[in-house]
Parts: sequence; C-alpha cells; structure tokens
Amino acid sequence: MNTGSPAGLLSRYRRGDFFLATADRTLLARGVHTAITDVDEFALADRVGATLRDGLADAPRLAVGALPFHSGPDTPGHLVVPAEAEVSGAVHPHTVAWSRRAVGNPVDVRPVPEPARHVQAVASAVDALAARDLRKVVLARALDVEFGEPVSPEAVLHNLVLDNDRGYTFATGLPNGATLLGASPELLLSRHGRTVVSHPHAGSAPRSPDPDVDERNAKALLASRKDHVEHGVLTEAVVETLRPYCRRLHVPSGPSLVSTPTMWHLGTTVTGELSDPAVTALHLAAALHPTPAICGTPTSSARQLVTELETFDRGYYAGAVGWVDAKGDGEWAVSIRCAEVTEHSLRLYAGGGIMPESDPRTELEETSAKFATLLRAMGLPQE
Repeated sequence: MNTGSPAGLLSRYRRGDFFLATADRTLLARGVHTAITDVDEFALADRVGATLRDGLADAPRLAVGALPFHSGPDTPGHLVVPAEAEVSGAVHPHTVAWSRRAVGNPVDVRPVPEPARHVQAVASAVDALAARDLRKVVLARALDVEFGEPVSPEAVLHNLVLDNDRGYTFATGLPNGATLLGASPELLLSRHGRTVVSHPHAGSAPRSPDPDVDERNAKALLASRKDHVEHGVLTEAVVETLRPYCRRLHVPSGPSLVSTPTMWHLGTTVTGELSDPAVTALHLAAALHPTPAICGTPTSSARQLVTELETFDRGYYAGAVGWVDAKGDGEWAVSIRCAEVTEHSLRLYAGGGIMPESDPRTELEETSAKFATLLRAMGLPQE
C-alpha cells in the first residue's frame, strides 16, 4: 500500500471509494481489482482469505467492504480487493482549521415510519419480549431526505470527519451502486496478530449543549439499571462468541462512559488472545455479527420480530464496515449512525435497544438524538 497525508486521503475520496478514519489511521481504497460477494459470511471470509493468500502482484493484499444486517440475494456480504490503497496516520489532528462543506437544501424530509407508528412498534416489542422469551430486541426507524440536485457524499463525509474525532468514520460503495457512510462509535472487532479487541456499546443518553444537563445525563446513564442490564446482555454475548476462538479473554467488571458529539454510551472493551492464527478478522466479524447491540437476543427470534415490526429493509445499516489483509489482521466497525446515499437522496437510520422497562416515547427520542450525527453533517437541524 502507498502512504499519504491523512488530509490528502480525505480530499481524494470520491463516490464509490472506500474510506475509513479511526483514532490511529486513515485508509483510502480506490478502484476494483476483484469483487467478492456471498450470502454466507463465513464462506465470504474463506474466499477473501484465499484470494489474498494466493498473491496479488498488481493489487494491494487487502480487502475492504461491508456486511449487511441480514445477508440475502439483494444484500450479500460485499468486499473488494481495490486497485490501489493508501494508508496514513489519524486525520483528526489535521481538521482544526478546516471549513465545513455545503451539502444543499433538501426538498423533502420524510420519517419512515411516522413517529407515532414507531412508538406503537416499541410498545408492541415490549409486549412481545415476555411472550416470545426475548431478553432484548432492537428497533430502528429511517429518515428519507430528498434533494433536487445531486447529493455529494464527499461533502457529507468531509463534515462527518470534522464532527467526529473519535470512533470510525467511513464510506463504502455498495453492490447496488449506493454509498453507505457514517460515523460509528462502536468497534465490532479488530485483530492484530493474535490480539483481538471488541468494544460493544449498549445503553445510551443524549448529549446536551448545557454542561450541567450534559453531566446529569451522563450520571443518569451510569446509574440506570435498565441500561446496565441491556449492556450486560450485549457484553455477555460478545464474550461467549469470542471464547471458543481465544486462549484467554479479559473483561472489565463493568462498563465505562463513552461520548460522541451527540450521545453518551455505555461501553466495555473486551480483549483476547487468539488461539488459532488462521482465524481472520473477517471470520471473527462474521461470528459476532449481528450482536444484541443491533439485533437483540436470542438472535433468530429478535431478527424475526424486527422483520415484523419495522416497515423497511435495513440493507447494510446495522451491519459492519471494515477491512482485512493477507495476514488476517483487520478492523470492523458496526455500521450505525449512518446513511445510504443515492444520486439525489439519503436514507438515515437510527435504532434503540428495547428492554422490558423501555418507555416508547423515550425510545423515540433516543432515535431522534442518534439521527443528529448525520443531520449535523448535512447542515440540517435535529429532527
């Protein structure tokens, strides 16, 4: 791979490229040498690994792309070996003097479903938890933003990088020609050598521009029994999934506060030592996905309830975005706080974990707060 300045990588991003900015590195991958898709994510991991191991004399030994929320013929796992790739250090220290880029004024903004219907869906989900022996389910809603002129994913990504100096700011082309971009706070899985890290997030509260209110929201989240139970369900699932792959795991005794510009979260950093070096970052991402953070638990029953209560197809929202190399190293972020961008529109997504104690109106407000990540990047007021 070539190296370049972080700012240069962002400035060279164009629709269809892959871009990922983290606290440590900036990656830009352009063009398509080899595309690999599969509805079976473990088979996809095997195929990608074989392609990279066989040697690519004229392409980077790296694959980038996205996993969907639920694989199917229209939404397969989709990775590409790019024609070229560049990597650099963190971009965020360089953004201080940057100006925001204009995205344009929408001609229509439409919630999917209407807020009142989402409230009803949450109430139905709360009732279904006990009836179906579910511990948690995650319900999402969307916001369709239409423009009269072509949308610039380059401008939205630029503003997302400015706004989010932590987490994982990303853009990736999808098989249908759309672009998935966002700024996720949540690391699904990273693998470097034998070291495995996952940083699950569950339990949320909105940020406030008033410092006193913001501090109260953070303290209330730390004290919330509902949010700690929700977070415990997630951490338990991540640990139990990783345990067969790791010779040792370290799990903190409790979660810590994690902040983004718009939200507070509870997060736990789970670290492990891989038993078998042949297991790649993509294999581990396939094993973990979907976690209770974006689906619920038990997974199959929660996914079925999501299908019944949500009025749209999630596509690649609540999937994973990332990369894997020929050594098996890689990094995968949960694709939340994101939007799917087409020529003249964006569909924004936001969801929340539903527990027996959940209040439907509060859950609606949480999704509105989560929309703010993308609305800010577009220069639009919060919903």
